[in-house]
Amino acid sequence: MSAKLSVNVNKIATLRNARGGNYPNVVQVATDCERFGAEGITVHPRPDERHITRQDVLDLKCVVTTEFNVEGYPNDRFLELISEVKPTQVTLVPDPPGVLTSSAGWNTKLNLDLLTDLAKTFKQQDIRSAIFVDTKLENIEYAAKSGIDRIELYTGPFSDNYSANPKRAIKDYVAAAKLAQELGLGINAGHDLSLDNLMFFQENIPGLLEVSIGHALISDAIYYGLENTVQMYLRLLK
Repeated sequence: MSAKLSVNVNKIATLRNARGGNYPNVVQVATDCERFGAEGITVHPRPDERHITRQDVLDLKCVVTTEFNVEGYPNDRFLELISEVKPTQVTLVPDPPGVLTSSAGWNTKLNLDLLTDLAKTFKQQDIRSAIFVDTKLENIEYAAKSGIDRIELYTGPFSDNYSANPKRAIKDYVAAAKLAQELGLGINAGHDLSLDNLMFFQENIPGLLEVSIGHALISDAIYYGLENTVQMYLRLLK
């Protein structure tokens, strides 16, 4: 089984917001990515709406025909949006307001009560749940105890260390994935996965279901074109 490609369109919104107006059009880009073969669309609305806005999420809900994944920190405003939109999947990140990008996973032991309550809420709403985690095995164990459906492995450290020593960079991810499988958790991954390292990551991670890729994919599209770039990533996963 090959992992699904979910395209994160945050960077399209960043480019649009830099100039104002509605060009490039986030909705059009998302539907084009689906047309080019992407199997999901990911967005991460932040409190300051510096890229994806609340309205973007509402607009995308009306047009996305593949899996719609909405990431975010579970404050009241975010949870209200999830309840209204009911995406295919909600991915919880531990980011405080104002951070540049997601750069750490949940301490699932410390936040077990919160994550357990959220997992129950999303199950009641028929929304698949995932939480952003590192490769620390204790965090995988407590993720399973929370009742969450999937983990999303934070692949920043893997990407940082891949060029120097791929086997060493992937080692902890393999162990984390094996434990997640044993505990019945689905496995997603994301952050700085690219054309350079994606194939190696998928080939070595057992049970990988989905990768969410935004920054690298949109950057590559500047050189290769969006349709060709989506196809290039899909070929690595197939």
